[in-house]
Amino acid sequence: MKATTNGNLVDELRWRGMIHDISEGAEEVLDKEKIVAYIGFDPTADSLHIGSLLPIMVLVHLQRYGHTPIALAGGGTGMIGDPSGKTKERRLLSEDVLAHNLEAIKGQLAHFLAFEGIDNPALLLNNADWLCQLNLIEFLRDTGKHFTINGMIAKESVKMRLESADGISFTEFSYMLLQAFDFLQLHLDHGCTFQMGGSDQWGNITAGIDLVRRRASGKAHGLTVPLVTTSSGVKFGKTEAGSVWLDPKRTSPFRFYQYWINTDDNDAIKYLKFFTLLSREEIAELEQLVETEPHRRAAQTRLAEEVTRNVHGEEGLAAAQAATGVLFGDRDMQGLSADDLLDIFSEVPSSSITESDLSGEGMGIVELALLCGLDKSKKQIRNLIENGGLYINSQRVEDVNQAVTTADAIDGRVIVLRKGKKLYHLVRAEA
Repeated sequence: MKATTNGNLVDELRWRGMIHDISEGAEEVLDKEKIVAYIGFDPTADSLHIGSLLPIMVLVHLQRYGHTPIALAGGGTGMIGDPSGKTKERRLLSEDVLAHNLEAIKGQLAHFLAFEGIDNPALLLNNADWLCQLNLIEFLRDTGKHFTINGMIAKESVKMRLESADGISFTEFSYMLLQAFDFLQLHLDHGCTFQMGGSDQWGNITAGIDLVRRRASGKAHGLTVPLVTTSSGVKFGKTEAGSVWLDPKRTSPFRFYQYWINTDDNDAIKYLKFFTLLSREEIAELEQLVETEPHRRAAQTRLAEEVTRNVHGEEGLAAAQAATGVLFGDRDMQGLSADDLLDIFSEVPSSSITESDLSGEGMGIVELALLCGLDKSKKQIRNLIENGGLYINSQRVEDVNQAVTTADAIDGRVIVLRKGKKLYHLVRAEA
């Protein structure tokens, strides 16, 4: 990763719309000094989801401007659970589960940050290394005394939970003290003077700023990014199938790519600023295309390409583009597995036949198409074939008497029929 030496980090974040709150004096420090800053990441799953991408991109920009980013995995605080933005208490995780989750998250962060080979390598730390060693009496004496109950209750994250039906447990109420202690520990061990995070973290961040000042006589600062929503008010990163994950086993590169390619025109430019490193000039050109030629979806295509490449690499992007080409009928299915096709066509109508239906001489294409409901009669299906409108696995059916056999089933399991340009039907061959 090449460091950027021109310009100002805060200016960069501002034009991209990536600043929600910033503490007094922080902009001057960022302009004149090389700082160490951290963002915490929740380890409650073995993958980050795209809701974590905006904080990750802040660390990316930090490193490009010559600052040192710390990605802090919450191995310790993950055993407690942050009440910020939550309406009820989280399920507590075991040490083994947390260890597994942390290892997976480390690999995902390495796609974005340089941890070696440059002058300001990123650090990846785990707050369990110090939080799990704390002595309760010493913690209450040295840290707890700097917080008033009145001040903690006034924080928005706590106030919201106090007003909810379930209330807030003492376990979660203590989270703010632990996060503040993280900031202090990083300040003492690594000279960290900035904490960053989502806008719902502002109360926790300011608590850490106060603790660094009181216990270490240090000057600390905070910066938060906005919580991302779509223009229609839907929570960013959520689909009917659930969250969009960075782990390809949870969300395939194809589905990941499709999420971005389907971005609304009203969100595309904002997301290009948030989630890519494209320049002002490049984004301005794409914004012009959204206004003048929205049907081309140039902004969405570039957005999908950039983000998919960052998360899944060139190979993942190529696979996603190939799968997209298959979906829209302009690429063949060569090289795709049955699992790929089941993913690509998971939302299209499907039918099941038995493996024995395809054995021997197999099943006639007309009978199979009729079984799948691609038309109402054998005569209509024959007419469809004679007019070149029926495809099997992207190949046009030329003969009304063609037999469909086991050899036509991808991995012996899946056949894809297509009527015309867009009407798909998935056939599953089952034992």
